[in-house]
Amino acid sequence: MSSGKKCLVGKVALVTGSTSGIGLGIARCLGEQGADLMLNGFGESGAIETLRAGLAEALEVRVDYDGADLSQPSQIAGLVQRTQAVLGGLDILVNNAGIQYTADIKDFPAERWDAVIAINLSAAFHAMQAAIPGMTSKGWGRIVNIASAHGLVGSAQKSAYVAAKHGLIGLTKVGAIELANTGVTVNAICPGWVLTPLVQAQLDARAEREGLDIEAVKHALLTEKQPMAQFTTPEGIGGLVIFLCSDAARTVTGAPLSIDGGWVAT
Repeated sequence: MSSGKKCLVGKVALVTGSTSGIGLGIARCLGEQGADLMLNGFGESGAIETLRAGLAEALEVRVDYDGADLSQPSQIAGLVQRTQAVLGGLDILVNNAGIQYTADIKDFPAERWDAVIAINLSAAFHAMQAAIPGMTSKGWGRIVNIASAHGLVGSAQKSAYVAAKHGLIGLTKVGAIELANTGVTVNAICPGWVLTPLVQAQLDARAEREGLDIEAVKHALLTEKQPMAQFTTPEGIGGLVIFLCSDAARTVTGAPLSIDGGWVAT
């Protein structure tokens, strides 16, 4: 990769939740390395088409979009099938889509629990199940599950999210064991605080509400959990995905890889 040569030319990548934030950053990094892309996520249709066309032009790769509802297993299977049909296969699966809801366990609505588990955990299982046969038939594949520091540690009021992310790491380990000698690796990336447009909006609102400088608000948020007072970027996570797709990482499998400013080191 240091030579500047694109390392994923001829590969096809599906990134769930890739119309914004972390998923979009990952998709862009994969496209920069020559991978054709299947985008998935929510948004206004015109804006998504503008995004799709812009990525295709800028990255000079094929880019398609499917708005599959990841709470529906049949639509997840259809998403994988569309990727294979339209782009000619599926080599790299990044299970990134996620939602959040916060409340004490005693107050946590059952329907919110079910929704978080469905999107953050069950969707990854169904996507892996649909993608694995095609990968093993070719003898090469990369599955990357975007977990969280909350896949390794807990926080109050995040029971469903923490449970789902812990489960996602467990699923990753099982997949790695089952696929150990097939040419397919399965890993989990565990980010800490990531500066996405959604987080930036939350920071701006907090700064205005509390009458504080935005940098002071960022520092306070980060250092509640992380020794390093620095946000991870979507592109940083994308760079780690690229490494996992490289030949250098061919024996890296079943690993929860932290990119969290030291969060879980404390």
